[in-house]
Amino acid sequence: MNSPFRTKTVEQSIRDTEEPEHALRKSLSAWDLTVFGVGVIIGTGIFVLTGIAARNNAGPATSLAFVAAGIVCALAALCYAEFASTVPVAGSAYTFAYASIGELPAWIIGWDLVLEFALGTAVVAVGWSGYVRHLMHTNLGWDLPTALSGPDAGGSFDLLAFLLVLVLTVILVVGTKLSARITAVVVAIKVTVVLLVIIAGLFFIKGDNYSPFVPPAQPQTTGGGWTAPLVQLMFGYEPTNFGVMGIFTAASLVFFAFIGFDVVATAAEETKNPQRDMPRGILGSLIICTVLYVAVTLVVTGMQKYSEMSATAPLAEAFKSVNQPFFAGAISLGASVGLITVCMILLLGQTRVFFAMSRDGLLPRVFSVTHPKYRTPYRATVLLGGIIAVVAGFTSLEKLAELVNIGTLFAFVVVALGVMVLRKTRPDLHRSFRTPWVPVVPILSIAASLWLMLNLPAETWLRFGIWMLIGFVVYFLYGRRNSRLAKAGADAEY
Repeated sequence: MNSPFRTKTVEQSIRDTEEPEHALRKSLSAWDLTVFGVGVIIGTGIFVLTGIAARNNAGPATSLAFVAAGIVCALAALCYAEFASTVPVAGSAYTFAYASIGELPAWIIGWDLVLEFALGTAVVAVGWSGYVRHLMHTNLGWDLPTALSGPDAGGSFDLLAFLLVLVLTVILVVGTKLSARITAVVVAIKVTVVLLVIIAGLFFIKGDNYSPFVPPAQPQTTGGGWTAPLVQLMFGYEPTNFGVMGIFTAASLVFFAFIGFDVVATAAEETKNPQRDMPRGILGSLIICTVLYVAVTLVVTGMQKYSEMSATAPLAEAFKSVNQPFFAGAISLGASVGLITVCMILLLGQTRVFFAMSRDGLLPRVFSVTHPKYRTPYRATVLLGGIIAVVAGFTSLEKLAELVNIGTLFAFVVVALGVMVLRKTRPDLHRSFRTPWVPVVPILSIAASLWLMLNLPAETWLRFGIWMLIGFVVYFLYGRRNSRLAKAGADAEY
C-alpha cells in the first residue's frame, strides 16, 4: 500500500529508538522535564504581553484571560500527556500523528513544527538581544554600533542574537543533560524574579486600580481586509476590546505566553521513565506557570491603572510608577537572563522534530545520525542552529511571529484528533496515562484551539497556507518516495 495515510505502528516507532546510530541518550527525569517546561513557558509572554493585554483588551480582567488561555492549553496538555507516555519517541506531535492518523498528516504537522520552533527561536533571540542592549546602555553606558544592532534598531545585522543561537547550538550538541542543568540555573533566576514581582508588588496594590475589573466593551478597530481577524471576515463577528468578550480577545493574545509546554513532549525519547515522567513534566510545568501568570497579572494591574501600563516592559514600569527603581532593574535583568532558556529549549524542540522526520526517511537520513560520544543529533542541530542564527541576525520577525501561534494551535488540533483515532484503532495499547473523558476533552481542545486560530489576522492564515503548500510539494517530490514505510514494501505498516 502506497497511501499517504499509511501509519507507522507504535511498536516500530519504539524499535527505531534502539538503533545504535540513531539512538538518543536517556538522561532526563520528571524534574528536568518540569524545569524545561517552566523554562520555555515563562518568557516574553509574561514580561511583555501582560501590559499589552491589560491596556488594550481586558483591563484588570487580563488575569481571567490567562485562566482562559491556560484552560485551552490544559485540554491540549492532557492529550499530549497520553501520547508522550504511550509513544515515548522524539518528535512530539509529528510522531503522534504518524502513529494514529497517517504519514501525510504527520509530515504536515512536522513541517508546521519546524516553522514554529525555528521562528520562535529566532524571535526570542532578537528579543533577548534588545533587552541586553537596553541593559548595557542604561547601566554601563555601552552601545553596540548601529550596524550590529539588528534591523529592528535601524541596523543591518544583529550580532548578539546571532552569537546567542550559535552558543546554544554548541551546548545542545554537547548534551541534553548539560542543557538541562543550565536551564535549571536560569529558571531559578527567572522564577525568583516572578516571585519578586508578586511578593514585593503586594505592598503597592491600590484597590481603586481594580475598578472596573471588567471595563465596558469597546469595538475593535482592526482596519478590515487582511489585517482583520479571520472570524470577522468569515462570519461578520467583530471581536471587542474590554467587556466579557474582551477577555477572550485578550486570551488569544496572551496564549503566546503559554507556548512551549508542548516542547516538553519532544524530549520523550531522552527521558529515563517517560511513561511516568512525561505527564508529570507537561502538566506540572503548565500548572506552575498558570498560577504564576495569574498572580503576576493581579499584582501589576493593582499597582498601576491598566490604561497607563507600558506595552513594552509592564512589570518593570509598574515598579517605576511606585518609585521602586531597584525592583524595576532586577526585573529587566531577570527577563534578559530568562529568555536564554526559552531560546535554547525551542531550538532543542526543533532539532528533535527534524531528527525524527529524518530517521523516518521523510528528510535525508544523514541528519538522524547521533554523535558517537554525546548521543545527540549533532548534524541536525548544527544545520538548524546555523540557519536560525543567520535568520535571527538579519531578519526583523515581528509579523512572522504570529505564525508561531497559529502553528502551535494547529499542532494542538492534530494531537487531540490523534488521541481519538488511536483509542479506536489501537484500544489494546498500554496507556500509563489516559486522557480523561474521551472524546469530550479532545473535542473541547479542538474547538478551543480553532476558536483562538480564527481570532488571528487573515494575513497570518495566508502566510501559514503558503508554508503548508511548500510542505506538500516537498513531501510529494521527496518524502513520499524516500519514506522508510514506502521502502519497507507493499505492507505499509512494517
